[in-house]
Amino acid sequence: MKVRENKDILRDNVKLIPALPGVYRFYNKEGVVIYVGKAKSLRSRVSQYFQAEEGLSAKTRVMVSRIDRFEYTVVESETDALLLENTLIKKHQPRYNILLKDGKTYPWICIRNEEFPRVMLTRKFIRDGSHYYGPYSNVSYAYSLLELIGNLFKIRNCKLILTPENIRTKNFRPCLSYHIGKCKAPCAGYQSGENYDSQIAKIKLILRGETASLARELREEMAHAAKELRFEEAQECKEKLEVIGQHYSKSLVVNQSITNVDVFSVVFENNLAFGNYMRVVNGSVIQSLNVEMKLPIEETREFVLGRFISGMSDKFGPLSRELIVQFAPEGDFSPSRINIPQRGDKLSLLDLSLKNAKIFKIEKIKQEEILRPDEHKERILSAIKRDMELDTMPVHIECFDNSNIQGTFAVSACVVFRDGVPSKRDYRHFNVKRVVGANDFATMKEVINRRYSRLTAEETPLPQLVVIDGGRGQVNAAYEALQEIGLEKRIKLVGIAKRLEELIVPGDPHPLFLDKNSPTLRVIMQMRDEAHRFGITHHRNRRSKGQVMSELNEIKGIGEKTREKLLAKFKSISEIRRASADEIAKVAGKRVAAILENHFKTD
Repeated sequence: MKVRENKDILRDNVKLIPALPGVYRFYNKEGVVIYVGKAKSLRSRVSQYFQAEEGLSAKTRVMVSRIDRFEYTVVESETDALLLENTLIKKHQPRYNILLKDGKTYPWICIRNEEFPRVMLTRKFIRDGSHYYGPYSNVSYAYSLLELIGNLFKIRNCKLILTPENIRTKNFRPCLSYHIGKCKAPCAGYQSGENYDSQIAKIKLILRGETASLARELREEMAHAAKELRFEEAQECKEKLEVIGQHYSKSLVVNQSITNVDVFSVVFENNLAFGNYMRVVNGSVIQSLNVEMKLPIEETREFVLGRFISGMSDKFGPLSRELIVQFAPEGDFSPSRINIPQRGDKLSLLDLSLKNAKIFKIEKIKQEEILRPDEHKERILSAIKRDMELDTMPVHIECFDNSNIQGTFAVSACVVFRDGVPSKRDYRHFNVKRVVGANDFATMKEVINRRYSRLTAEETPLPQLVVIDGGRGQVNAAYEALQEIGLEKRIKLVGIAKRLEELIVPGDPHPLFLDKNSPTLRVIMQMRDEAHRFGITHHRNRRSKGQVMSELNEIKGIGEKTREKLLAKFKSISEIRRASADEIAKVAGKRVAAILENHFKTD
């Protein structure tokens, strides 16, 4: 029963994963990574493991039964996901990564144990003294490495047995690869074993991911060759450097311009902080972790970031020589150097870390909303109460928006939120009666007066907060209406302006700016958008009805009740125009059908 409950929790958590490219990790109860995978859409891919078991292979079902939790890292592209997956598989050596894929093993790159070793792709790991690198979870990436090696070095791909005796007796002749510049023909004695082995040593650096040291070595060779006026060799080294740069510059998660750094980012939500940590070693992201931190008291963001960095140091060991952060943390982290990047690849890496922290925050908030709705509601309402300086919890909030076209068909919409969510059965429309022309201020005053005069007369509970979609003029008009009714001290009034999303409070000359991620601002913006949608829909329907009634009024012989019947049935004048005489006769009689047919023909 316990396994079943945990699986249900995992299935619920999968719904919160973003539909973005990334890499996911499955952990067992001991906290060991048992599987690493990549996905074009994390949500779609991970959810497949927790659907009906009939669609899974036997080996996959065994693995899924041992999943205790999962983590994921969002990246910018499928290429980044592929590279990060390979890095994490090499680091963690997950048990099930080799067993899945329908029984096939992942490919390895092998440097054969032979004279003038070949570099080749294989799926068989044979302990014959050869060097194996991998496994690679995607064969296309393994082939791209082989292509990189082929562009950088001139090594053989033939199956000849190149013993010293065979080379000395001239048993072989150079093949096509030699003539097109892909091989230096060691089979014919044109290349020494020492020269060939120096290439193999550099290839091993690439396969171990140590391209930074290879690039440094190539630069030294280039400088040395240029100093001795061997310009062709210097140019060859330069071209190899460019090939390495082009291959790795496509990705942030494997980028040789960024090596041995730790990246920290933090985003905040009320008394919570959400951090992302990435460790980059030899140009590759080898560690990515999201952390939630509870802040029992008001703390500065510098203190929180400093505490986060210290926590990661305790968990994963000494910090790297460079720390990439959003802002300077509180604390002494020497000898590490603090770097707040302003541009370039390091800023992009910080942005990637921030993206993961923000997505993690959204996931946790949604998780709270689904699994702990009462706590979620309490947190939202407490934030609104604090930001709006209310005496009681704002369990009832209303928002107003006006709509008109040059003063015609003026309407206003009132939407109601209870406990922070829409209560659509309480929504109300107002057709403006006493205002002539386009006067938003007078319209707002009339609607507020009508709404709360009626609630007071009916002794219906009043809202704790009223939101006005508009600027200071509409807010002042609404406040005057509340004063006339005597409710200005019982109802808190605030307006939201569209330009900068600033909040306007009556009597305060300075607008109130809330953090863009504030739950208070999110609820107010949601109410503003909902009031606009609701008001526009009613305004469009009223305008359409008014236009139909207007044209029908011009037709002699059709009374008011007949017009209402036609409008209720056909909705618009164009539908009445398209209707047949028999259809109209069924609604309004043959006489009206004949009148309309004659009118539309004349028109």
